[in-house]
Amino acid sequence: MEDCLFCGIGSGDVSAKKVYEDEIVVAFDDIAPQSPVHTLIIPKEHYKHLGDGVPAETLQSLFSAVPEVARIKGVAETGYRVIVNNGADANQTVGHLHVHVMGGRAMSHGMVSFSE
Repeated sequence: MEDCLFCGIGSGDVSAKKVYEDEIVVAFDDIAPQSPVHTLIIPKEHYKHLGDGVPAETLQSLFSAVPEVARIKGVAETGYRVIVNNGADANQTVGHLHVHVMGGRAMSHGMVSFSE
């Protein structure tokens, strides 16, 4: 999609600190981390959010990457949070489906307030 930052990262046209990549998804560190580990996983193809007709294969790749990213970032054993903001009311500020993998510190049970 034209003018989509995450599409640029997915295609390699925009540089990012990549953590993981396969044929369908790419993971990179958030530029404004809200925890010591804050990595985003995106599909390389543009989907606005989870309700945007995302193929099952893409969802499988997206969520299968989560434990691998957690392992790479060193939080697989200590614990991590997985967040998908879906739409403006959920604080999705980039209109490209993405998963947040956050960890590296103890987190409360309450609502998480952060910006992307």
